[in-house]
Amino acid sequence: MTPQAPGAGPRLDGRAFAITGSSRGIGAAVAADLASRGADVVLNGRDGAVVDEQVADLADRSSGRVSGVVGPAHEPEVARELLARAREEGSTVAGLITCAGVAEPSGSSILTIGHEEFADLIDAHLGTVFAPCREFAPHFVDAGAGTIVTTSSFAWKGDYGGTGYPAGKGAVTSLTVAIAAELAEHGVRANVVCPGARTRLSAGDDYEAQIHHLGRRGLLDELSVAGALDPAGPEYVAPLYTYLATEMSAGITGGVFAGAGGFLGRFPTPEAEILAYRDFHASAPWTPEEIDAFVRDRA
Repeated sequence: MTPQAPGAGPRLDGRAFAITGSSRGIGAAVAADLASRGADVVLNGRDGAVVDEQVADLADRSSGRVSGVVGPAHEPEVARELLARAREEGSTVAGLITCAGVAEPSGSSILTIGHEEFADLIDAHLGTVFAPCREFAPHFVDAGAGTIVTTSSFAWKGDYGGTGYPAGKGAVTSLTVAIAAELAEHGVRANVVCPGARTRLSAGDDYEAQIHHLGRRGLLDELSVAGALDPAGPEYVAPLYTYLATEMSAGITGGVFAGAGGFLGRFPTPEAEILAYRDFHASAPWTPEEIDAFVRDRA
């Protein structure tokens, strides 16, 4: 199959998308992909100079409206401004995409992290999803349509160690799936992307040293180490966000997808494996010894 050229696919003229954490990295690539299809895009980041530069660059290359909102997306006033900008000039607010986040501090561990540092990491990951979703969800419900695409991480499984990063990303996954279930009856969809890409968070001596360290400890296998040290650019995962944020993925909601370079995947819906069952009306509680036997038989 011949690869699609950048920008090939659905036209999005007159539809607006707000993308948090979009002044750099994956968010910037997603914004560029949407803008290339004629969408109005609202960029967001903490560094005003970088946001302005990205807005100017996209405006020169897009037929749609491009604007920016500066500030941390976990703050309610920033989230409200994102929605207000998306609604300007009569645009149809079609989607919210959350890409904001920060790296886990080098060497962070449950043995060393402080309470304030952990809370900051949760704000940077879970808070930057909750606040915008809280603003956009009622708007989408009133409109009877809308898409939410959030960014989690392979790290939510715990393979990469850490503290606030995997905790925040795991919470993002659960929150998004819950939002999808709650808003389905209103025509609103929500999906998760666990991306792998070359960004500021996946480069540098500290990052490489941490990946090698995780490999030596056995948390990451050789293939995962190799992939983490040689990721593709963010433009390779951006089309997955575009797909999930547009009508191309109509009917798909509550999914947890993965994309990195040429890899595309989907995590199965978690289900409890039945280890044993008996009617509690007619039976005593399981003993610890019985539970141990059931668990070890299935290990």
